[in-house]
Amino acid sequence: MSSYVVVGGGILGASTAFHLAKFGVKVTLVDRQDKGQASAAAAGIICPWISQRRNKKWYELVKNGAKYYKQLVAELEELGENATGYKQVGAIALQNDEKKLRKMLERALEKRMDAPEIGELKILSPEETKEKFPIISGEWHALFVEGGARVDGKAMRDALINGAKKLGAEIVYGEAVWKNNELWIDGLRTDAEAVILTAGAWGNEIPSTLGLDLNVTFQKAQIMHFQLENDMSTGEWPVVLPPTNQYMLSFENGKVVAGSTYEENTGYDSQVTEEGKKELLDNAISIAKSLKDEKIKEVRVGFRPYTPDFLPVFGKLEGQNGFYFANGLGASGLTAGPFVGSELAKLLLGRETILDLEKYTPN
Repeated sequence: MSSYVVVGGGILGASTAFHLAKFGVKVTLVDRQDKGQASAAAAGIICPWISQRRNKKWYELVKNGAKYYKQLVAELEELGENATGYKQVGAIALQNDEKKLRKMLERALEKRMDAPEIGELKILSPEETKEKFPIISGEWHALFVEGGARVDGKAMRDALINGAKKLGAEIVYGEAVWKNNELWIDGLRTDAEAVILTAGAWGNEIPSTLGLDLNVTFQKAQIMHFQLENDMSTGEWPVVLPPTNQYMLSFENGKVVAGSTYEENTGYDSQVTEEGKKELLDNAISIAKSLKDEKIKEVRVGFRPYTPDFLPVFGKLEGQNGFYFANGLGASGLTAGPFVGSELAKLLLGRETILDLEKYTPN
C-alpha cells in the first residue's frame, strides 16, 4: 500500500490527512505542536463573497472553500464528529455610507449568480442590525448575508484529526526532519511515497534543507475573547464584518470573540502584549460599546502564514521527488484550508480536482 506523510497538523494538514485516509491510503500526520499555531488560535468568518479583493485566483479558492464546508461537516458527523465548531449563522457587514452599502449589495448579487450558497441578501436598518447582534452600538446599517458562517479553528482541526484516525491515519506528535536524503520522525527513518509539507509559519524549515527558499512569511495575530455576564442567547448571532479588517463573532453561552491584530516582524513571540490588548479592546468597543464592561476571558495568539502576493500555493515541488507543499493561507485559512486539503489529496492520488492547480503552483 502507498504511504504518505503530512508534516504540520493545522487545519490544512489535518484536512489533507483526513481526505487521504478517506481515500483508503496509509497516511501519517506529524505535528510538533508549536506555540502560536494559527488554526488553534483562530475563530473564523466564512463569508468571502463581499470582499473587495480583486484577485480572481484567491476568490475562486475561498468561494469553493465556503461552499465545501457543508459537505465536509456532513461527512465528519457521519463519523461521529459532531463538535466541528461550524455553524451557518449569517453575516452582517456594517456600513454607514449608503453608497458603499449599495455597492456591496451589487457585488454580492453579481457573485450569487454562480454562488447560490450566498443565500438571502438584505440591507438592514440600525434597528434591524441591533436585533441581529444585540450588543452592537451606534447607528450601524448593515448588509445581511444569509450564507455567512462561523467556525472554531481548534474544534474543526480536532474533528478532522479525529476523523482521520477513525479512517486509519496515524497521528504522531513529534518532529519531522529531512537528513541524508531521508525523512525522519522522532529519530526513526520513514519510507513514504510522498511527503506533504503543511507547516504554516514554520514552512521554510524542511524546504531549506532541500536547498529551497519558498518565501514563507507570517504575521502575528492576537484575538480577544469576552464572556458576557448577562445570560444572552449568543449562539445564533451572525458574524460581524466592520468597514475595517477587524471582525466580531459569538459562540454559545455568552462568548464573544473580537479580532484581530496584524503584526509584522515579531518572530515566533507567542506572548500576549498590552499594546495588542489595547488595540483589540478599542476596536471592539468601537463596534459594541458595552464590551468595555465585560470580562476578558482570554487572548489567543497565532501566526498567519503568507506566501508572495498573498496568494496561497499548493502542489508538487518540481525537481524534488515526492515532495508536495501547501502554505500561505493567511487570514483565509479557516475558509480555504479544509477545501485545499481535499484538493491536495486528489492531486496526490491522480484524481480530478475542482481548481486548475497550475494557478497555485509553489514553483
